[in-house]
Amino acid sequence: MFKLMQSYSGIILIVVMVAVMYFLMIRPQQKQRAKHQNMVSTLQKGDKVVTIGRLHGVIDSVDNTNKTVVLDVEGIYLTFDLSAIANVVPAEKAAAVVTEAKSEAVEETVAPAESASEPTSEEAK
Repeated sequence: MFKLMQSYSGIILIVVMVAVMYFLMIRPQQKQRAKHQNMVSTLQKGDKVVTIGRLHGVIDSVDNTNKTVVLDVEGIYLTFDLSAIANVVPAEKAAAVVTEAKSEAVEETVAPAESASEPTSEEAK
């Protein structure tokens, strides 16, 4: 009986290793892929998204037959594969980013005007 268990111990070890690899690597990746597929299938015009290259844009159109999406990035229209969309930006976060960008733009336009009104060292002489 003991000899029989020794002959099967190698096979049992391989089966256990395959099971561990499945539960630690393959299964989580399948869940992540299914979650991404679900997110991509619900995309619609007007959604704010981030690509895998970290490019932020607004969806202009979705073509499910060719599996492409056209993004509006500050007036520039770019075409991407649907698989290139990393995630959808929640509406409240997108609004916060837009207001922050607008306030930074206002600060940038105000700052040069203030520095232009100050006399330079040559003008002071």
